[in-house]
Amino acid sequence: MTTIEPVQLEAVSVLRALGDPVRLDLVRQLRQSAEPIACGRFRTHVAKNTLSHHFKTLREAGVIATYREGGHALNVLRTEAIDAAFPGLLEAILR
Repeated sequence: MTTIEPVQLEAVSVLRALGDPVRLDLVRQLRQSAEPIACGRFRTHVAKNTLSHHFKTLREAGVIATYREGGHALNVLRTEAIDAAFPGLLEAILR
């Protein structure tokens, strides 16, 4: 299992990533899930290539981490890192 995470979260990058309605919905789905979610298993209306762009934006901002297991790319919300850097942010925007 390989996961690449950024060293430091930056407020502007995180807020920009969470400012898009599609990305915010992806984060909501991850927050509500007890398990990592494979890229193709999200409930969304966007095309696959557009979805890949949204995952990349969320990863680069440090909001999610993606790792490979078997033949699947699994996504997890970096809740602990975000809460440590920006206490209450996820709770406030995901109400």
